[in-house]
Amino acid sequence: MAKKDSRDDSKVFIGRKKSFNYVMAAMVVLNDKPVRLLARGRSISLAVDVAEILMNKFVTGATYGEILISTESITNTDGTNNNVSSIDIEILPPKR
Repeated sequence: MAKKDSRDDSKVFIGRKKSFNYVMAAMVVLNDKPVRLLARGRSISLAVDVAEILMNKFVTGATYGEILISTESITNTDGTNNNVSSIDIEILPPKR
């Protein structure tokens, strides 16, 4: 079993679940430290939705940190490459 990187516990990977699942996961992290929402491809719009729900309904006073957008090259099983867009949204907890 591989050791879990201590930096990975502040990241929420956005996929195909309902947005509320990701909101709850991010809220757990936001109680202590900044959280990063990571998404690729079609999940990017869901990541933006999760960020807006977090900031406007659940964690008022939270602010956006660094927002990174990029393109990743992914190799398919048949050996061809595809470019996939990705986003990394950092949300900072409210100041106390």
